[in-house]
Amino acid sequence: MTIRILLVDDQELVRQGLRFMLKPVSDFAVVGEADHGKSALTQIPLLKPDVVLMDIRMPIMDGVAATKQIRQQFPEIKVLVLTTFDDDEYVSRAIHYGASGYLLKDTPIAELTQTIQAVHRGYLQLGPGLAAKLNVQAKPISPPGWTELTEREQEIATLIAQGKNNREISETLFLAEKTVKNYVTKVLSQLGVRDRTQAALIVQQWINPAK
Repeated sequence: MTIRILLVDDQELVRQGLRFMLKPVSDFAVVGEADHGKSALTQIPLLKPDVVLMDIRMPIMDGVAATKQIRQQFPEIKVLVLTTFDDDEYVSRAIHYGASGYLLKDTPIAELTQTIQAVHRGYLQLGPGLAAKLNVQAKPISPPGWTELTEREQEIATLIAQGKNNREISETLFLAEKTVKNYVTKVLSQLGVRDRTQAALIVQQWINPAK
């Protein structure tokens, strides 16, 4: 399933950079750009994005006001705030009006990609310390695809995250090594990663978010 993305930022260079970074992701499609919130609102009915990447500080209509309007008029659309500053006041207001979370603009592309996928699935992504200020009990975001794994596949994914190879997993779970190999292939596919190293990193970040 392709995730349709609208980029909203008053700096053209930022929009170009985001488009360049997101273009190689096979299940993403950047369907449009806007340089302020009012422009985004006029484009949404035509472009029908699934996720809006929203800058906070913009002329004409800032990201907070735009988020409020989008969530009121198009509640099915997710808003992910991107900001240069770890600005709790602005971000808190955006979350209050329905944004699904925020990231700093210098966030690595792998984390940005994962967060967009998680937000699209309905998860809330809050930065460190913000949940407490909002009096929200933040829950760790499970990796995209995790809930579609069976209990056994989740168990194997956890063992991969612990650094165990197929032989060690087979010994731990009393399974044939060939069976484990098949499970691992399914886990990698469901999590949307190329190899077990990437899978391990994703699962480790979820299990041990403070590390």
